[in-house]
Amino acid sequence: MTEIAEPLAEAFVVPTIPVSAGALIFDRAGRLLILKPTYKSGWTIPGGVMEADGETPWQACQREVREECAIEISSGRLACMDFRRPREGRTGGIRFLFDCGSFGDAVLRGVAVQPEEISAYRLAALPEALNLLRGPIRRRVKAAMASPGTVYLEQGRPVAAVRPLGQRQRRS
Repeated sequence: MTEIAEPLAEAFVVPTIPVSAGALIFDRAGRLLILKPTYKSGWTIPGGVMEADGETPWQACQREVREECAIEISSGRLACMDFRRPREGRTGGIRFLFDCGSFGDAVLRGVAVQPEEISAYRLAALPEALNLLRGPIRRRVKAAMASPGTVYLEQGRPVAAVRPLGQRQRRS
């Protein structure tokens, strides 16, 4: 009698790509809200990693801003999406950046940072903020502020073949 071997169960590996979402929040004078994280050098903007429970990038942005700054955001514009390739020691991922507009003094006076993650915050004029922000975030913010539409980046840099949302390609 010949024994029939059970087919081997193949292990399926589902690729995982970390996704994060950040917010551009301004005061009425056009200064950008930036945060000093406790867990890495430099300054950043409010935001963080999307939860794997079905949270969307926009929901992640809202939650992270609420957790890190105690600001409720209810509207925004997708300003930038950046794809970062994984490399030695870094997971890479997709970064969404939402322009959440400007807020009045009363809202910004109510900023309450999450002390486990944020040691300080400030409102900075855009040139000053760009000097303080870490490289990848600086490039994202700069690209988003330079375009009226949504910008697509790879490694924090524009991709020549991809135009901002709203610009139609002309073919000859």
